[in-house]
Order: sequence, then structure tokens, then C-alpha cells
Amino acid sequence: MSTGTRLVLTQEIHASLREHLFPGDGKEAAAILLCNRHTGTRLKLLSKELILVPYEECKSRCVNSITWPGSYLEKAIDAASAASMSVILVHSHPDGSLEFSDIDDESDAQTMCSLYQGVEAIHGSAVMVSTGAVRARIYTDGEQCESVELVTVAGDDIHYWWDDSTESHPPTMAFSSGMTATFKRLKAAVIGVSGTGSVVAEQVTRLGFAEILLIDHDHLEQKNLNRILNATFDDALTGRSKVEMFAEAIQRIRGEGIAHPIQCTIRSRNAILAAADADVIFCCVDTYQARMIADLIASAFLIPLLDVGVKIPTHVHPEDGRVITDVAGRVDYVKPGGSTLADRGVYTPELLYKEHLRTVNPQDYEDQLARGYIAGVQEEAPSVITLNMRAASACVSEFIARCFPFREYPNSRFARTRFSLAGAEEDYTEESEIAKAPNSRLGEGCKKPLLGLPELEDH
Repeated sequence: MSTGTRLVLTQEIHASLREHLFPGDGKEAAAILLCNRHTGTRLKLLSKELILVPYEECKSRCVNSITWPGSYLEKAIDAASAASMSVILVHSHPDGSLEFSDIDDESDAQTMCSLYQGVEAIHGSAVMVSTGAVRARIYTDGEQCESVELVTVAGDDIHYWWDDSTESHPPTMAFSSGMTATFKRLKAAVIGVSGTGSVVAEQVTRLGFAEILLIDHDHLEQKNLNRILNATFDDALTGRSKVEMFAEAIQRIRGEGIAHPIQCTIRSRNAILAAADADVIFCCVDTYQARMIADLIASAFLIPLLDVGVKIPTHVHPEDGRVITDVAGRVDYVKPGGSTLADRGVYTPELLYKEHLRTVNPQDYEDQLARGYIAGVQEEAPSVITLNMRAASACVSEFIARCFPFREYPNSRFARTRFSLAGAEEDYTEESEIAKAPNSRLGEGCKKPLLGLPELEDH
């Protein structure tokens, strides 16, 4: 089980950092990262701000060393002190080495004590090479150094730079044993373990993820048995919780210590903080509020999010009565710092309000009916497992494509994928086509109130 520290960069910060650190003159350059922190089962450093050290203000810039003015360290301390943020000093290695040099060690020895005196937090340093790969380390008390196990960027492509990897290795190929080896070091959160979610959970189990969080408050019923994988008749008779049932199935397949069942709604503080530990979130829910919470978690804790949904709209034909209009599915990939599910209209204030009214007024049957699998048709046990499997496979395949690109076109073209089984077609929405609103929660971590929602705070 991986318990190592993560440093998470947004695509925007990583791109700005790379552009500044490699101006093309072959000399080292420097910058400073300000990070919020989340301490769950492991420490996550969440990039929030970037301070660039101007080339002309450096005292010296060479191929293997750099000296820059202390005023920028003071500037970082001032910016970090109010929120007790972590400061990560970053410089380039034009020679391509991801190892910290003796000069780097000496520099850290001089600066880390000053950082700890200025801001009582965990601080560190990092190096970047021209490919964009980053290696980092932290100092827990100003002197004792430990490696950051993983530096990751969840952008259009998802990058993983492990502390024991080297740039000399060829890129990992999708669907290979190398891909499995990567997944064996990652934690996935599956929110909603029902029709689509159980299929997603089955896939991430077989793909070899190190840990799998299963988040769902619901229990099994007989009407679920035709679409929830691994569920049995006895499970339905006893009203067993969905997450406990699936965790036991994962244990049979993979052994102990992989599955972590969380039998509560994602709207609870415990579930949110558990999901915040994940390296990827698969959102397989059927309510707007749950999607909103997943969206907020992804933003606050810089986690790539994949949201999947299916729908079977109907209409009334003048001769044949009610008939199926389409059999459709949708997969949204949300990168931290990119357009959110809110930006894409997956949920809106109006939809959230209507959903709340339906909760307090369960007699509002017509609206509830329209939210089912088959719009306008009352089906207690819809036979939709084939549609669920199609959508779930597209969802997990989208994640694989981000980590180990294999498509002919750039991943930025696939922010949203829609498929129609009735029309036998797929269409895609590019990230650049989606209007993006300012995101105040980006990289905020556990800043109170959690996710900006006062009701989530302990009282």
C-alpha cells in the first residue's frame, strides 16, 4: 500500500513553471510554489500559487547552479504565512538530471531553516528537467529530508513522476504490464456503487489499483440484481449495503487491504475527506447534489474527475404510443483548473433546487419519473446493464487514455464524450469550447468551510 507524499500541480502552473525554468539559454532558473496541504492517509501538497524569480535579478545563473536574491524567499514567506502554506523552492536542471546535486543539498541547508522560522509548516524543494518531469523532497522539521513519492500533473494528459523512476525509461504503453504497475501505486474513489458504479469498480479492481474507495449509502434490493455486479439474491434479502457487498467481492478477487467501503452519502464530511485522498475520482451517481460535491472535491483537492451518466429518453408516437428516442451515455473528464461540471451544465442552481424540493416532497411523482433510467416509463427494475457496461467502459477507458495516451488526436479534444446507441454515433466536446468560470475552490484543500459549504463543518 502506498502511503507516500504527493505534490500535485495543475496543468496551468506546470506549464508556466516549465516555460520559465527553460528560457532556452541552457542555464538554471528558479521559481517558488505555494501549496495548501491535505493530511489524510498521506500528505498531499496542493499547488496554489507560483512566484517566478526574474532571470535578471539572479546574482548568478550557470549550467549547474543558481543564486537568487533572498527578497523572493521573504516574499514567499509573507504570502504563505497567513494560511500556513507550504513553500516549495523549484529550479531547473538543464543537464537533464532528476537527482539533487551536492549544490542543491547545500542550498537547502541554508534556506530551509529560514523557511521554517518564517512559516511553521512543511516545506521543500524540487527540480525540473526540460521534459517537464519533476522530482521533489520535503523537510519535516527544517533538517530531516524525505522524498516526495509522486509528483503529478492532472491536465489533458495525466503525468506521474515517481521518486524511483528515471527519465531514461521509454514511455509506459497503455494496456501493458507497465500500466498495471502504475495503477498498483494509485488510489481510486468510486462514488456510487450501483448500476454503472459497480461496473466501474469491477474494472478498477481488475486493473490492479492499490486501493479502492467505495462510497455509497444505499442498500441492495431485489430490483437491483439485474444491474449491480457481484450482488446476490441473499444480499438483497438481507438488505446488505452495496459497499460492503462489493468490498467483499474485491477481497475475493484481490485479497485484503484493497477495498475500503464507506457506507454514507458523499454529502457527509467523512466521505468527502476519504475521497480527498484519492488519485482519481469516478463519479457514478444519479443526483445533481452528489455530482456537485464530487465536482467540488476534485477542484479543492486537485483530483482528476470522470463523471458518467446514461439516459433513455422517450416520446409519444401518434400510432405506436410511447417509444424510445435514444439510448445514450455521457462521460466528462474534468481536469483540476479546467472547466468544471458546473461550467458544463451537468448541474445548475435550478436543478439543485428542484432536486431539493423533490426530496422534501416525495409525492412529486411526475418529476421523479422523468429522472429515472427510462424517461416517462415507470420501471422498478430496468434492464439497462448493457448500457451501464458501455458507459462504464468508456469512462475507465477515458482515464487510461489520459494516463497513457493512445488516441490519434490530442486528449484536449475529449473533455466530453457522448454516445448514442440509437444513432450509432459518438460526438466530442473540446476543452476550449467550454466557457470556464473563475474557480475560488481550486487547490483550497480543507480550508474552512470545507468545500465552501458551512453545513460540512463539525459543530
